[in-house]
Amino acid sequence: MSPAANRPTAAPPDSDDRASARARLPADDPAIFDMDLDGLAARWGSAMERSPMSGEAMTGADRRAQALGVPGAVLMEHAGTAVAAAVRALGVRTGRWGTGPILVLCGPGNNGGDGFVAARRLARLGAQVVVGFVASEARPEGETSGRNWDRLAAEANVTRIHTALARDLAILGQGIDRAAVVVDALLGTGVRGALRDPIRSAVELVRHAHDAGVPVLAVDTPTAVDLTSGEATDPVVRADVTVTFHRPKVGLLTRRGAALAGRVLVAPIGIPPEADRG
Repeated sequence: MSPAANRPTAAPPDSDDRASARARLPADDPAIFDMDLDGLAARWGSAMERSPMSGEAMTGADRRAQALGVPGAVLMEHAGTAVAAAVRALGVRTGRWGTGPILVLCGPGNNGGDGFVAARRLARLGAQVVVGFVASEARPEGETSGRNWDRLAAEANVTRIHTALARDLAILGQGIDRAAVVVDALLGTGVRGALRDPIRSAVELVRHAHDAGVPVLAVDTPTAVDLTSGEATDPVVRADVTVTFHRPKVGLLTRRGAALAGRVLVAPIGIPPEADRG
């Protein structure tokens, strides 16, 4: 018998590497920044294949994950990193990556915090990023979101703008058609009732950008689309791509929700399975 016959049967080439990559979370997986949208969907396939959940269930899972010891800052870092990878992929697919600034519109809550993380990641990829903090408050609501807002001050490729009034957004929107991509990180699972300014004016700005041919990516859900019912108030964001987290959302699977969300990617962010229960 030849020496080769004494060797144990080898695993398929790179099978361990592929399994390891699938298990990595976005912030620990730099390869996602070289992937197109199909590649991201495949990379996050296990999350995309999970059973759908409501917006309320997602809020509960997020809280239980933190009670189980997963820091909110870690969840936000994974979420924002996933968004950044998808923004780059969308920009490349549409031929707009590097053609103009990326506009990230961020609300005062955790959805906005995800947007701040995405802005930082995009800036470090070399993109010019304009971040509009859309709120009457001077600072984001949560400690983690506030910390990520503050971190942007040190990023050379980021311009921060506080848009507290509708007229601020009107100024920000001048030349919106030159943006490479617009990111809607205004409101996520906490949407309730009719929108009020300045969020309402920000949604109108996103709609104007979309009508002008600028690709739009929504964080978690297009603003004003309910993640549980899929119903939407007016005005509402119409996205080309939506990045939601942990598990698919039932509201984005309805006819109305799906039409407004565009292509939906589901990114894992480190919520443990036991956080889904309870």
